[in-house]
Amino acid sequence: MAVFTGSGVALVTPFNEDGSVNYDQLKDLVEYHVAHKTDAIIICGTTGEASTMTEEEHIDVIAKCVEFVNKRIPVIAGSGSNCTETAVKLSKEAEAVGADALLVVTPYYNKATQNGLIKHYTTVAESVNIPIIMYNVPSRTGCNIQPATAVTLAKNVKNIVGIKEASGNISQVVKLAQLADGCIDIYSGNDDQVVPLLSLGGKGVISVTANIIPDDVHDMVQKYLDGDVAGSLALQLKSIELCDAMFCEVNPIPVKKAVELAGLCNGYMRMPMTEAEPASVEKIKKAMQDYGGIL
Repeated sequence: MAVFTGSGVALVTPFNEDGSVNYDQLKDLVEYHVAHKTDAIIICGTTGEASTMTEEEHIDVIAKCVEFVNKRIPVIAGSGSNCTETAVKLSKEAEAVGADALLVVTPYYNKATQNGLIKHYTTVAESVNIPIIMYNVPSRTGCNIQPATAVTLAKNVKNIVGIKEASGNISQVVKLAQLADGCIDIYSGNDDQVVPLLSLGGKGVISVTANIIPDDVHDMVQKYLDGDVAGSLALQLKSIELCDAMFCEVNPIPVKKAVELAGLCNGYMRMPMTEAEPASVEKIKKAMQDYGGIL
């Protein structure tokens, strides 16, 4: 059984001006997404700026999210690291505070061979009892999970059940789907490729854009799964300008500005993330205005 089907939001983490976590706004965001059809919350991922959190903050944010969600939808906690020992520790702690599943990114900077990835993910998975979704985003990590590697892991490690595919390489996803033959749940990690991945048997998306259009990202997936491919495609094409705007600077700079403009939470970030450039802000505003119903 899939961890979730539909739209999982890669949730931003609200901060105060002094850089501390704003838990009141985090609670508000959780309530917003539960009310607006989001099917799962991914907490402390890239979009949540987990890389700038201390380990204590990281686990506290996961624990608070679990508390706020209160089992209404799955909470998937980012627990990856380029150090296997650290990933194990974070994964165990996330499980202990109630996460329903884990999103584990490939080791970054130091990278890993394909055999290294198999050992890394196997070690992390065997340290916990909850499901793991692997996260393949080579543009950020410099490390690519090859389809054969993903399938080997899914077939040999019982709680490795899914992959967030953000390589942007549709041919690679085609090969993955062909080799997997249903043994691994595939989620789009790119908001502009949701429908293509659904056509390859994908279960949904882990979405940045869902931070501001949660209903439509959910509907995009649900319509496809219900057989309304034309309706799903229409939502995908409608969202392209907005998707482009959300990545006009490195994630999560644009989406943090977007949630601020939409009045959902503060836009404060932790360095080295900085304020969006004026030209980017105008692009984000225009995309939100053109989309309609956000500003």
